[in-house]
Amino acid sequence: MQFPESWLRTFVDPQLTTDELSHALTMAGLEVEDLRPAAPPTSKIVVGQVLEVVKHPDADKLNVCQVDAGTGATLNIVCGAPNVAPGIKVPVALVGAQLPPAEEGGTPFAIKLSKLRGVESQGMLCSARELKLSEDHSGLMILPEDTPIGQDIRETLNLDDTVFEIKLTPNKADCLSVFGVARETSAITGAPLRPLEIKPVEVKLNETLPVKISAPDLCGRFSGRVIRGVNARAKSPQWMVQRLERSGQRSISALVDISNYVMLELGRPSHVFDLDKIHGGMDVRWGRKGETLKLLNGNTVELDETVGVIADEQHIESLAGIMGGDSTAVTLDTTNIYLEAAFWWPDSIRGRSRKYNFSTDAGHRFERGVDYATTVEHIERITQLILDICGGEAGPVDDQIVNVPKREPVKMRVSRANRIIGVKIDADEIAQIFTRLGLEFERDGDTFAVMPPSYRFDIEIEEDLIEEVARIYGFEKIPARPPVATSEMLPTNETQRSIHVIRHALAARDYAETVNFSFVDTEWEQDFAGNDKPVRLLNPIASQLSVMRTTLFGSLINVLRTNLNRRAADRVRVFEAGRVFLHDPSIKAGELTVEGFAQPKMIGGLAYGPAFEEQWGAQTRAVDYFDVKGDLEAVLAPAVARFVKAEHPALHPGRSASIELNGRAVGWIGELHPRWMQKYDLPHAPILFEIEAEALMQRVLPTPADVSKFPPVRRDIAVVVDQKIEVQALLDELQKAQSEAACKTVQKVALFDEFRPKSNTSGGLAAHEKSLAFRVTLQDTGGTLQDETVDLAIQTLVERLARVYGARLRG
Repeated sequence: MQFPESWLRTFVDPQLTTDELSHALTMAGLEVEDLRPAAPPTSKIVVGQVLEVVKHPDADKLNVCQVDAGTGATLNIVCGAPNVAPGIKVPVALVGAQLPPAEEGGTPFAIKLSKLRGVESQGMLCSARELKLSEDHSGLMILPEDTPIGQDIRETLNLDDTVFEIKLTPNKADCLSVFGVARETSAITGAPLRPLEIKPVEVKLNETLPVKISAPDLCGRFSGRVIRGVNARAKSPQWMVQRLERSGQRSISALVDISNYVMLELGRPSHVFDLDKIHGGMDVRWGRKGETLKLLNGNTVELDETVGVIADEQHIESLAGIMGGDSTAVTLDTTNIYLEAAFWWPDSIRGRSRKYNFSTDAGHRFERGVDYATTVEHIERITQLILDICGGEAGPVDDQIVNVPKREPVKMRVSRANRIIGVKIDADEIAQIFTRLGLEFERDGDTFAVMPPSYRFDIEIEEDLIEEVARIYGFEKIPARPPVATSEMLPTNETQRSIHVIRHALAARDYAETVNFSFVDTEWEQDFAGNDKPVRLLNPIASQLSVMRTTLFGSLINVLRTNLNRRAADRVRVFEAGRVFLHDPSIKAGELTVEGFAQPKMIGGLAYGPAFEEQWGAQTRAVDYFDVKGDLEAVLAPAVARFVKAEHPALHPGRSASIELNGRAVGWIGELHPRWMQKYDLPHAPILFEIEAEALMQRVLPTPADVSKFPPVRRDIAVVVDQKIEVQALLDELQKAQSEAACKTVQKVALFDEFRPKSNTSGGLAAHEKSLAFRVTLQDTGGTLQDETVDLAIQTLVERLARVYGARLRG
């Protein structure tokens, strides 16, 4: 919201400086983002009147002008502007004047006594661009005829004005106008508010345009008026153009300027139709599938049942509450108009502009809520300006009220307000605050029942009123007090680790954390998850980020590619803790859930490049599956996971595994599939893992055990089995064997060697066999193990493998 300070002070003029006013507004929740002068510094520029214009004797495009600048003597000034003419009043830069620099940061332009093609020039006639008031350099800046000659141009055009730029929160729609900000300023400072005196214009026509409201859920109130005989070529007054430009609006034509001016002045978007282009009556309704509309901005949009429109008997004329159509737009040849002001339900406007990839000032206001009680008053204000500037005759206002908000009193307890604000504000002071805000209320002891005004859509619950009390009371007056609370030890769940502990554990394993969008490219879902039915976004922030991810692999690969493309690193270790989004009909709606969608948190990681930083103590090699498996086992500890050979769409078929914990699959680990390594242009295959955060957070409580003071015994056994038998199956069987009495001293079994024959006679093994060597560690807490006990345990292990998998000891 941008406006000049002088405009604001026509409604309310507190005895505060510009900086003090800015601070007061900011501390009341209307953050002033910027204060800037309306024009750059100038000096010795005055109002002058051109008395005579003759052609330059030696230049076709120059004129020699005689100018009265109030100095007591007529000035001789050479000018090349095409619109110079006798009788006009223009800004005159006298000799010694300082004009703004041509470029920002440059030096001011000084006017000197000079000769142009042999003719002396005693100053310069100025355009608006030369004064840095606008970009218009088509000719001289023509001033009103009643402007006093010799007056300083800064006084004439109020160039010492200050432009306020306010950053409003979405709930402060009532301040999207100069009058709205003035209303707040009056409440904040206590200065009297001077509202506009709006009187009904004289009705000279007995004509209305038939309007039907077919969608009360779209339009709650519709007011309109026919005005005939307007002069659309009339020039917008300088004061209006000036206020519009300082509010960030470009002057277009008188009719359009008036509509924009009242929108900025009172917060009321309106629309002016060319009456002669309307076919029959108008219908306010929802759009229909297949309908199209060419808008004022030149875009042609396709409509549907979710968008409101104003239509006549032949065409769609306007996108309701957002932008008018090109077919009924007013032009300089328009003589008869239809003026419309309506109340559009915020929910019917909200999000529609984004649907068509543009935004408008009208839509910005209507989707937040515009006063539904003053449509007729504002029609009268616009009409009066049109008649004053463009002339014409007005018909009666046709006002249809079909469905406006029904406001209910909102109750506020003084005790609760004091508790939330943190300071004691008595009921009488709160009553004064409500009165200053223009809020009607009934008081029952320390309880207020406040009726929200028609222009306040942000007052719905008790906390909204408490916020108003705090704002006007003054946030600066609320002392900063540290909270006081009893301190007590809370029980902790020792079987649960926080996500932060997991993040620190991964960081300790040399992984850097990344944060990525939860919405990803559709191709990533197909490639890395085999998912052809992802959760699609209704309003993606970019076309390539149109679906919700079901795996973290795509995000991690993208981080890797970014680092490689920028040559930022050749050794990459990254992880992410983030949610994935899955279709799940069993999920019910709740505070933290969305019906039909599961949102589990996952931990994903990626390792790429050398296994270690380059060093003298270890030979450089690429990171492999077992390096990352070791990292994951360290983070999972003390829990022990099983890594079961399995296939995943993103991973190499022979170098990937499912991660199982307590018999349940909780994640994946493996090398990236060669197909995706080639598609995503990666020189080497990264190793990836993804595991449920909940699984990592679970922690088994340690079980105390005696530490043996007797030496352990280690025996190696090598067994021959079929190559189809997985090592994990043998390890599982050896683990089961430890439950037998003969194996109670077995502490650990680990694979340390594998041999596969290269020929049919190699090492006494058949071509389909392999040799696996296990190291068995035995130890007893009761005494030193005897050879007989050790031999029995080893024999039991071997016999169990032979019985279950047909294994034999290698000779």
